[in-house]
Order: sequence, then C-alpha cells, then structure tokens
Amino acid sequence: MEGGFATGKTDFTECWRTTWRTPYIMRLALSAGIAGLLFGYDTGVISGALLYIKEDFAEVEKKTWLQETIVSMAVAGAILGAALGGWMNDAFGRKRSILCADIVFFFGAIVMAIAPAPWVIIVGRILVGIGVGIASMTSPLYISEASPARIRGALVSTNALLITGGQFLSYLINLAFTKAPGTWRWMLGVAGVPAVVQFILMLSLPESPRWLYRQKKVDEARAILEKLYPANEVEGEMKALNDSVESEKPEEGELGEGLITKLKSALKDKVARRALYAGISVQISQQFVGINTVMYYSPVIVQLAGFASKQTALALSLVTSGLNFVGSMISMGFVDKYGRRRFMLVSLVGIVICLTALSSVFFLAATHAPPVGSFESTHFGRNTTCPAYITASNAQSWNCMTCLKAECGFCASKGNEFHPGACLVSDSAIKSTCGGESRIWYSEGCPNKIGILAVVFLGLYIICYSPGMGSVPWIVNSEIYPLQYRGLGGGIAAVANWSSNLVVSETFLTLTKALGSAWTFLLFVGFSFVGFVAIYSLVPETKGLTLEEVGKLLEEGFKPKLFESFCFKKKRKEGKENQASTSV
Repeated sequence: MEGGFATGKTDFTECWRTTWRTPYIMRLALSAGIAGLLFGYDTGVISGALLYIKEDFAEVEKKTWLQETIVSMAVAGAILGAALGGWMNDAFGRKRSILCADIVFFFGAIVMAIAPAPWVIIVGRILVGIGVGIASMTSPLYISEASPARIRGALVSTNALLITGGQFLSYLINLAFTKAPGTWRWMLGVAGVPAVVQFILMLSLPESPRWLYRQKKVDEARAILEKLYPANEVEGEMKALNDSVESEKPEEGELGEGLITKLKSALKDKVARRALYAGISVQISQQFVGINTVMYYSPVIVQLAGFASKQTALALSLVTSGLNFVGSMISMGFVDKYGRRRFMLVSLVGIVICLTALSSVFFLAATHAPPVGSFESTHFGRNTTCPAYITASNAQSWNCMTCLKAECGFCASKGNEFHPGACLVSDSAIKSTCGGESRIWYSEGCPNKIGILAVVFLGLYIICYSPGMGSVPWIVNSEIYPLQYRGLGGGIAAVANWSSNLVVSETFLTLTKALGSAWTFLLFVGFSFVGFVAIYSLVPETKGLTLEEVGKLLEEGFKPKLFESFCFKKKRKEGKENQASTSV
C-alpha cells in the first residue's frame, strides 16, 4: 500500500457491525456530527435567501460587492472561529468547544432573522461563521479521537454526511418558505434549531479520551474507552495513548504556554511539519476546486445557465444538493476500504473533466444567446431602453449576453424567447412591465437550448466532488497530527480552508462579471490540477492506521511511487557509475 502499512478489509459493513454491538459509538458520532449539519445548512441556505434579500433591499440588488459580502462574511467569521477553535480545543477540550460553537451559532441565526438592514445581516453572518469555524474543525477531531481505528474514516464521514444533509435540508427549507411572508428571515432563522438540539445532546456526552489522558485524567479516559471498545482491546488503547504522550515529553519544555511558541515548536517538529503540509494542502485544494461557488451561488449559476425563475433555480439546486448528500454516503461506505488518498485523486480527475465541460457549455450558451432587436428595445418607450445600447456603435451586433454585461436586463421575445428581445434598463418597474406582456425577464443568464447541460454537468461535478474532495480532507485532518499538536494543526488547516473559501466566495460574482462564466470555471480547472499535484506529492495514505501509527508513518517520510521510482533509478545509476570508476 502506497505510503502506509498493510491493513485488513475495512468497510461500511464493519462499521455497521461495530456500532450495532456498541451503539454508544454511533450516538457520539451523530451528536457531534450535528456540527456538520450547522455547517451545511449555513452554506446552502444563503444561496436561496440571497435571491429574496435582493428583493427587500434595493442596495443589495444593485451592488455585487454587497451580495458577495453578505455571503462571504460567514466565511470571514469562520476563519476567526477556526483560529479560536484550535486554541480552545487544546485548552478547554473538544466537548466544551462544540458547546460554545452552538451558543454563538444560535445567536447569529436570531440576529439574521430579525435584521432590519443589510449590515445587521452581515453581523449575524459573522457570528454564525464563528460558530461554524469552531465546529468545523472540532467535530471531526472529537469523533476521530473517540473512534476505533478500523471504522474511524466511516464515522468521521458522518460529519461530512451531515454537512451535505444540512445543505439538502437548507434547499428544502428555502423552497418551503418561497411563498411565506418574510421568506429569507425564516430561511436564516431556522438555522438556530439544530444548534439547540446539539447543545442538549452534547451535555450528556463525555470529553475526548485522548484529550483527557493528556490532561492526566487517566481514570476518566479509561472509563470512556471501556464504553467504546471491547474489554480485550481497552488495555491496548491505553498503552497506545501512553506511548503517544510519553513520546512527546522531550518537547514539553519547549512548548511553554504561548500559541506562537507552540507554533514554532510544531514547525521544528518533523512529523508535525509534514502533517501540516498534507493537512493544509487538502484543505486549500478542497476550496479552490470551486465547490462553494456551487453551494453559495448554485441558484445564481442555474440562472446563468438560462433559467430565469427563482423557484426553478431553487428546485434545480435542490437536485445538485441531493447528489452531494448521496456522494457523502458513498464516501462513508467506502473510504475505509479504498483509502483517503485514492478517493481524493480520483475525485480531482472527475472534477477537472466536469468543470471543463461546464465551461464549454457556458461558452456555447454565451455565443448563441438571442440577439437584441432595435424595435423590441424601443417597444416599451425610449426611456426604458438600456443607455449603453443606445450609444453603442455596434448595437446591431448586441445579443442578450452583451446586454447583461452592460448591467441591463433582457426582456425575451413574446412567444419565442430565442427570437430577438429587448435590452432594457434593469429596474423593478420595467421588469414588471416586461412580465405584464407575458415575457420572461433575464438578469443573470440568457435563454438558450443547452442550459440543461449546465445543470447535468453541475450534478456530475458534485458526484465527483462529494465522496472524495468533499469528505476526505476533514478525515485526513482529524487523524494526521501528533496528539500534542492536534488542536493547533487542525485549527491552522481549518483557517487555511476558510481563508481559501473567503477568497473564492468573495470573488466569484466579480469574476463572472469580468471574465464571464466560461472563463471563471476554466480558472477553477487550473486550480484543480494544481491541487492534484499537491495531494499526489504530499499526502500519504492513512486508511486503517491507528492515530499513533500515522505519526510513525510521517516520521519515516512519504514519497509517492513516481518519486520513489525516480530516486531508485538515480541511485542505481550512481551505483553503476561508482562501480565503473572503481574498476578503472
């Protein structure tokens, strides 16, 4: 096995057998995994809520940067939350960190629901983000440290499963409230419910046995392990914990109490440094394949593909979210059998293919958009015609996409939306006039005959992403760090994840305006290829290994097969040259 130790057959069946014999394990995993539900719900709900926030606040409708800020401030909060979470996990334990995350998330949801202005929504988004940031790196860590090695991947995948479940639930909630008064307020406010549920459930669960052992609470750690493992395995786990803690003692004097001091010590430690290379690489790669452009803006992307109706856009987004949930179930069932590294690499190959196809569809849709008609554009009155169209020297060559790039709206031809339409001022009154003549108003994308292909490739992209790059980076980060740096390492990697998320979510709409949808998705193809190279080069296989064995693997160093083959040939060549010079 590449970069690892031989392991026996581990799959979903083993996970089911183990949790059936010891239901306490699944109770623990599902309760902690609700943090994933919060994460997923917050990611998905804003995509639908934003469509209706724009209707209530005119400044949000007119300003792309304000839309991006409302979306991305949760990510900015998550960066802060992840940074705090690393310190909180080591200082106060995994359980208390999750409880704090629930409290902050709940208050953030309430603030958003009662927001009288866009800036209050932004404050609520920041609070929710802080809660998500703490929970996103704590929940996988908590589950990992309380799971038997042979089913650890499957159990940590429950967190990823609930992330995608939360996203799917958010689209259902969005659809349910499209006709209700206060649409987006209900969508955002409902997020507080699972936070309350998790807070109550976590009160009855124990702290992580590994954290307790490191705090010299040996008897408490043993009592928890006795609930998780068969009696004949408890002593072996206690010995593994003891060996892990004992191996760290030489560095204890270097650590001190400060975060900076601990970070410097981690960078000097060979195992921790290699773990950070791997952990940060998978987290940054997860974001730069463009997944959160799909999660945060999927209704907008569907509109870009030519579906003007908000309800239609939300319904089609629900399909992609459902596929994401199915992909997480695949990961949960097979990641312990086929391995983390293989899942991610295969996932990235599929992502590159789907994004390339998606880019091609958007390019074809843009070039075959219906033309703008001079008569149609003056039909509603001269004052309603797009000013840029009136003054354009090449107005006869304008099509729907040119009109939208000029920040105007396209009113499709009555009876046949593929015939020449009108390029009009983007205004709610003019939009209503267009609709009054049974015409369709387009403000994001243009009518086309291949838009459904964009939805198909979006779905295939999700299927490729979810089992590999969706779930596995969190599994890798929950098991790759030495015990003494586990909170710090997970926090740094989570900050890297959320920082990358912030860059992607804050720039997506701007990029689509500046480059067009086709070139924006092609840019993500390039990022995905770089991610493939980074993961192939830096991330070892950890399936089936105990957390202590992962440390030994990193200490020995990891070289992928391609590099190992190159090094072997180089050494053999040097050996032959030395042999020849000796004979001479």
